[in-house]
Amino acid sequence: MNKRLIGIMTRTMLAASLLLTTAAQAQEWPGSKPVAIVVPSAPGGAADMTARSIAKYLNEHARINTVVEDKPGAGGIIGTAAVKNAAADGHTFLLSTNSTQSANQFLYKSLPYDAGKDFVDIGMIGKFGTVAVVAPDSPIKDLRELVDLAKKKPGGVFFGYYSSSSQVPPNLLKQYADIDVEGAAYKNITQILTDLRGGLIQFAFVDYLTARGQIDGGNLKPIAVTGAQRNPLWPNIPTTDSIYPGFVVEGWLGISAPAGTLKEVVVKMNGYLKAAVADKTTRDQLAAMGLQPEAMDVDAFGQYVRDDTQRWKEWVKTAKIQPQ
Repeated sequence: MNKRLIGIMTRTMLAASLLLTTAAQAQEWPGSKPVAIVVPSAPGGAADMTARSIAKYLNEHARINTVVEDKPGAGGIIGTAAVKNAAADGHTFLLSTNSTQSANQFLYKSLPYDAGKDFVDIGMIGKFGTVAVVAPDSPIKDLRELVDLAKKKPGGVFFGYYSSSSQVPPNLLKQYADIDVEGAAYKNITQILTDLRGGLIQFAFVDYLTARGQIDGGNLKPIAVTGAQRNPLWPNIPTTDSIYPGFVVEGWLGISAPAGTLKEVVVKMNGYLKAAVADKTTRDQLAAMGLQPEAMDVDAFGQYVRDDTQRWKEWVKTAKIQPQ
């Protein structure tokens, strides 16, 4: 037997062995090792609560030992980079968002990850818009009154934002309404609530999930929503699009994993996500937070993220936001 034939046979046997090993790993996944969902934002926030709802389903229904790890900081960059650097063994997932996968690449001059290359986007959990809010005792009753105030006091009306993508809606409003308002960056929504009540800022755009409890508790007053349609939570609150056509901004939450994660694991996790979103208890939990639950196949979700990246590119451009 010549050396060339031996070499071919050896490579064939190695390839077959690798395929068998890969298949075995996918079949055994997740095994006895816990699965972590990394949330790139603070504990108790919308993303954290969503991840915990999904983890609860995986633990109880799929019998997958799932834990949630909060790694906040830098507009979601710290947690996202941590997942990018994790082993692609199907045991570390990212609670991905429109910020981490779509918007941040246009809001920052440089990132320690490439959203399109360093991750495989597994599945959607749901979508949400943002709601323009003012202090509960504010005389402002709707978006038009806010715009009128801004035009009467150029440079004297201020808004707060608490994440990289949350600065986009108020800056879009500046362009659509042609007003001069100034923004202030905050670490969290709690600080924004304090300064709204204190009159230091006059408005903010807050995601549905974060705003729901504060609005229900009387701590915030909604005046407009950025979703394509009115939100059932606040059916009497008009959309920004109804006042300024084209002014629509929606976000989403999903699950992604480090690039290189086995396709079989990706497909399995996608199936669990779809089952979780279809589960009435889990779905009701997500909806109660203000999320509009929605599931997608792996390919459909991947395309959605690519399309969303282009949407955020245009929104950031229209809002005239300079990368930090």
